[in-house]
Amino acid sequence: MPESSPETHVIDFRAAEQLLAARDPRGAIRLLDSVITAHPENTAARLLRARAFFLAAQLRPAELEFQIVLEREPDNAFAHFALGRTLERADRAEEALRHFRLAAALEPRPEFIEAARFPAGTGNGDGGGNRGGGSGDRGRGHPDAGPE
Repeated sequence: MPESSPETHVIDFRAAEQLLAARDPRGAIRLLDSVITAHPENTAARLLRARAFFLAAQLRPAELEFQIVLEREPDNAFAHFALGRTLERADRAEEALRHFRLAAALEPRPEFIEAARFPAGTGNGDGGGNRGGGSGDRGRGHPDAGPE
């Protein structure tokens, strides 16, 4: 195995972005694990790994990574939104709504505002229409979206 260096970590990070764009979240996670082991303070790598966990349906690890990002960057609107989607997908709509509202307050993007208006406890269980069914509407800023 080649020796790890800052250059190889940058290459691994960029390759993980490409794997995530190609819908290979598990491959991205494998590459990002070594990057984060070497640079645990790297918030961008943690955010990318959180997105990969989300896409791999590993909701608890995704939640933990998004929380670490938010501990370091409490004003990161995308991390709040993505954590909200993760919690929503885990059937924790009430907790999700809090993060959707924070995301919308920090950055009033249309998808953040729409999610923030999701009425908790409606009983329809569809999480605002973005779960299941493969609607194909995965725009920028959504955890399912590829790297920007």
